[in-house]
Amino acid sequence: MALQQKRHSRFLLLLGATAIVGLTLWSSGRIARTLRAEEQRKVALWSEAILQRAELVRYTDALFASLRNEERDKADLMGEAYRIIQEAEPGAPIDLTFITRFIQGNRTIPVLVYRDSVLQGDINVPELLRTPERLDSLRSELAARGTVIAFEQGLMVYYDQSNRFRELQSVMDDLIHSFLSETVLNSASIPVLLADSTLQHILQADRIPEADLADTAALIRRLAEVNPPIALDLPESGRRWILYDESVVLKQLRYFPVVQLLIIGGFLLLAYSTFSAFRRSEQNRVWVGMAKETAHQLGTPLSALLAWVEVLRVEGVAEEVLGELEKDLGRLRTVTDRFSKIGSEPELAIGDLGAFVGETMAYLERRMPKAVDFSVVLPNAPVQVAFNPALFSWVLENLTKNAVDAMEGAGSLSLELTVEGGRVQMDVADSGRGMSRRVQRQVFEPGFSTKERGWGLGLSLVRRIVREYHGGQIAVLRSDEGVGTTFRLHLPVESEE
Repeated sequence: MALQQKRHSRFLLLLGATAIVGLTLWSSGRIARTLRAEEQRKVALWSEAILQRAELVRYTDALFASLRNEERDKADLMGEAYRIIQEAEPGAPIDLTFITRFIQGNRTIPVLVYRDSVLQGDINVPELLRTPERLDSLRSELAARGTVIAFEQGLMVYYDQSNRFRELQSVMDDLIHSFLSETVLNSASIPVLLADSTLQHILQADRIPEADLADTAALIRRLAEVNPPIALDLPESGRRWILYDESVVLKQLRYFPVVQLLIIGGFLLLAYSTFSAFRRSEQNRVWVGMAKETAHQLGTPLSALLAWVEVLRVEGVAEEVLGELEKDLGRLRTVTDRFSKIGSEPELAIGDLGAFVGETMAYLERRMPKAVDFSVVLPNAPVQVAFNPALFSWVLENLTKNAVDAMEGAGSLSLELTVEGGRVQMDVADSGRGMSRRVQRQVFEPGFSTKERGWGLGLSLVRRIVREYHGGQIAVLRSDEGVGTTFRLHLPVESEE
């Protein structure tokens, strides 16, 4: 009944923990989905803003192109006016008033006037260029461009595109640069790149790892699969393509439920491990207290019984009877010694485990039902192992008694001791009723027993003695209901030095 209540409590605890974890994951998943939708909306707005601003850039470029053409025409007219004046014949009936007024009204076209390579004057030249070196450089540039008119007596007039034309060109360049740097590449948390018209070369990239940039083709192909590329037709650059990945926030939100599940799982595992450790510690304290109290309670009557044996010997009781009585009292003293050692670090002594197992099993065979057929197989050579005789005999006794109980006093019990790979292997097999898988999982738990009056301490103490005190392992090798059970035990062998 207590076991069923314990199992029911565990089930309710597991159900409650599952409900809490499920509710937490559902709530966080809902929040993550909301944030993901918001982030996707931001990305959509960003891509739409790119298209709208690209259209604005194209419109602005068309407007600036019209203005540039007008300024270029003005510069050409200025040059033509100077040519008309230069080519006019003296005394020719030509009215130069309009032409002169056009030249004098020039406010945007830079003009340099040289006579015999000596600067005579300049018009509309920026202050930054008004040094001899820079003026000579500008003159050479204009001469190479062919925007020069030669007058008589070595007078040369050089003219350039209008300053307004240059300003328009500079503004357009700044606009394109601002468009690329602020709108396209400055995309907050969006990894983005700018590719050429063939989608073969990366021109600029932002927030993309260097390792990904090493394989251009694979990167462009992957980004094109994630989001459709955005086409840009930039002035004087031709077609460009914008490719972008999911934002960093989107990626983090995608893995957020998994990370949260791992964190919750880790916390639950840590909490369960801590709880189990405290529970085992509490159980150990209970078992240790019970064992020591049992040893203390047995000590007094045991001493009295030993004294009574001497009294009986003096009164002439048969020595054979007294000998058997002393053997049983010695056995009781061994049991008391075992209980007193529980909870303390036992002393291990190196000895021949094979010989000890043979002697112990011979003693147990004499005290078991005759219907049980014992078979003990031991190696011929000594098996040197560090063990505590009092505790290890308890292991053998518990395994033997459990096997005899499982066979209900009749059947076969075998023990085989071998040495393999630097460790001792001991198999204890019986032909009893066997165990189900559920029982196999619980057979070593303290308090678990299939007997009506069992305490459930035997095998739990066996495992503790083998694992904690001797550094070995014990487990159910196989068990079939109606066929029998085999326990396998491993102990480390002491090296011979």
